[in-house]
Amino acid sequence: MPRHTLICTVGTSLFYPNLVGLPSSETYESWLNKQPDRDRPYLSPDFVEKLKSNWSEIQQQPIDDRNWQPIAELLAELPSTVRLCGAEINSIFDLIDRHYCTPDCKLYFCHSATEDGRQIAALLTHYYRVKKYQVEDPKEIEHLQDTHPKLFRTKGLRNLAKAIGKIVRETGSEFCAIDATGGYKAQIAIGVLMGQALGVPVYYKHERFSEIIAFPPMPVSLDFELWQNHSGLLEALEREELLLWENVAEDWEEKMEVTIKREDIDSRSYITLSPTGQIFHDTFKSRFDASKDEYLPPPVPRDRKSRPTLPDHGWENARSLILRLLQTITDDCPYVCGCRTHYWNPSLPSVTHFRLQGEQIEGIFSRGNWTVKFYVDASAKTSGQQAACIADLNQRLKDWI
Repeated sequence: MPRHTLICTVGTSLFYPNLVGLPSSETYESWLNKQPDRDRPYLSPDFVEKLKSNWSEIQQQPIDDRNWQPIAELLAELPSTVRLCGAEINSIFDLIDRHYCTPDCKLYFCHSATEDGRQIAALLTHYYRVKKYQVEDPKEIEHLQDTHPKLFRTKGLRNLAKAIGKIVRETGSEFCAIDATGGYKAQIAIGVLMGQALGVPVYYKHERFSEIIAFPPMPVSLDFELWQNHSGLLEALEREELLLWENVAEDWEEKMEVTIKREDIDSRSYITLSPTGQIFHDTFKSRFDASKDEYLPPPVPRDRKSRPTLPDHGWENARSLILRLLQTITDDCPYVCGCRTHYWNPSLPSVTHFRLQGEQIEGIFSRGNWTVKFYVDASAKTSGQQAACIADLNQRLKDWI
């Protein structure tokens, strides 16, 4: 079935070499001879001169006020197969022509956090609106740039995965396709992973290919139970960006290694969420959200919920904060009967999350240098219900801290 929503990554071929390389009248013939035979009838001297003149005029405009409408209208006069139009326009036409996408599909352009990315996405948006497509406002992917490789690797690709995942979740995977033709080569790998994880076909067209190629969704076995067991650490990595390795080593499983990147800072080892980890987390988080009511245990009547209490001694200045947190958990979660503290350390920071400890749900809450641990009494009767409670608590945590 053709998809009605197409998510496109954006590259720079439309500018470099296409528009930047437009010839002068003296070099026109040699330039034309380098164009594909099928394109030459459309690239008359007058058309090329008009396009080059508009391009030169735009380069003189302030960068924040550039008007791409004239160039969009000129490009719209060409068949979308002409190489001068750039990789994005060529591949989108091919996708529609081969019935992979509907003729009136909605377009999302995800572009790099660079000036070229912004300007090309703006031009593409004008172009497709001239052609009467429904085009959403371009989405800039923070840290997706080539000036700081570390940010590109640790944050840019993750942010791309998050942006694509959000569109797919809001639209429905059965309606989406990904065109990973434009942009950095690493984006293709992210696109393919997203397709495998979310059940979305991914397409790519190299300028030397006669047609677009598909990376269809593959039966990849991603472990939902593994996600449930480690949802707390994954949520913490998404919140905090960097976690000290020694604070998570106790709960670590080797199978989780693909979800993280390791980094040494001042002789201490840290971990951060990898692009694959972001996809893994987003995929199962969305699946859990869609069906968690089937897994969570029944609600506890209000009169069976107990108020948390703390001994008067200790706790320093954290007592009221801890009591408030435990009461909020009890009030907000229908399946929670109450919370009981069992550990306090005023000088040991930790990672805030929920986990299975023995046969009980344990919460760990840390603020500054202190850590409190507490058991969460729930109405769960099975291990599956208990795991669902832990996953739900970890997702709610961002609203409580």
